[in-house]
Amino acid sequence: MYSQEDLNSAVAAGAISADAASALRAHVAASRDAMPADAEHFRLITGFNDIFVGIGVVIMLMAMGAIGDAIWSNQDGPSPVSGVLVAGTAWMLAEFFTAKKRMALPSILLLLGFVGGVFFGLLGLAVTIAGIDSGQGNETLATLLIAASGLLTAGAAWLHWKRFMVPITIAAGAAAIAGTVIALIIAAVGPNNPDIETIILGLVFVAGLAVFAFAMRWDISDPRRETRRSDVAFWLHLLAAPAIAHPIFALIGVTEGDNIGAGAALAVLGVYIVFGIVALAVDRRALLVSALAYVLIALTFLFREFGAVELNFALTALVIGSALLTLSALWTPIRRNVVKGLPGNVQARLPATA
Repeated sequence: MYSQEDLNSAVAAGAISADAASALRAHVAASRDAMPADAEHFRLITGFNDIFVGIGVVIMLMAMGAIGDAIWSNQDGPSPVSGVLVAGTAWMLAEFFTAKKRMALPSILLLLGFVGGVFFGLLGLAVTIAGIDSGQGNETLATLLIAASGLLTAGAAWLHWKRFMVPITIAAGAAAIAGTVIALIIAAVGPNNPDIETIILGLVFVAGLAVFAFAMRWDISDPRRETRRSDVAFWLHLLAAPAIAHPIFALIGVTEGDNIGAGAALAVLGVYIVFGIVALAVDRRALLVSALAYVLIALTFLFREFGAVELNFALTALVIGSALLTLSALWTPIRRNVVKGLPGNVQARLPATA
């Protein structure tokens, strides 16, 4: 299976002509007429060998982590040795499975292993330096060291991107930078601030909006979604969606328990409709998926309030399942109508409707 990026690379290298590549794209598009243009493709598995290698990668990285834990004598915090071993092993494996074999799923797992290894290795050092493991550490110092760990992790992600260019790398780096900024602000206001939970929710929401805007920059640069930039945008949207959704629903009160109130339940449904319109406009489904759990809670409460106690979950699942399947089946015509209602300059920057 060859991606659009592979075809572009082949044309650039002179392996095939631009006309031949265009003809191949047209043939594939014609043979897949059941698949709409806005189906939001991204590479995850190119064959069962991806799964086979992915399992091996997970086992290998877990083994490196266990060896690092055995070497590190301090068991009260993350092991820096484990972080070094996991990150180093992930990079070496990526030299073969990513750089040479170009396997999608193993590349994603190796990137996550590398970034996670770097972060938790640095976090282990931060815990030791700040004295958190002894229970007598300075919380502000610990927060600053965590921020430094996030910043260095973002730098490591940038190096990984320059070497391997795995699409999820940009999202990992964005998450590290967002975490760094949030940690710095928490250190400034004080970790023991009585309003710290509300502050964190607000910071996460702002970070989610920033990542969403960053994702749209990548999307706008590739409106036809033919290059690696579209895959980068996909992972950024996947990162931004829960960061946007969770603070909103937490503010509504849906995370506080079952008795959320009819007003809060209706507010959840209203927010979900807004999310749906945004998802249709930008042709990204991540927002809808991230908010599903909150909608389940809200609808379950509403059905229970209307007397359907025994069947409340069944009815909730039926309504949501039917709505999602209907939206999927009619995504293209619904999206076409949504996009037509937007200003012309906005329409020109969005992915084309079929």
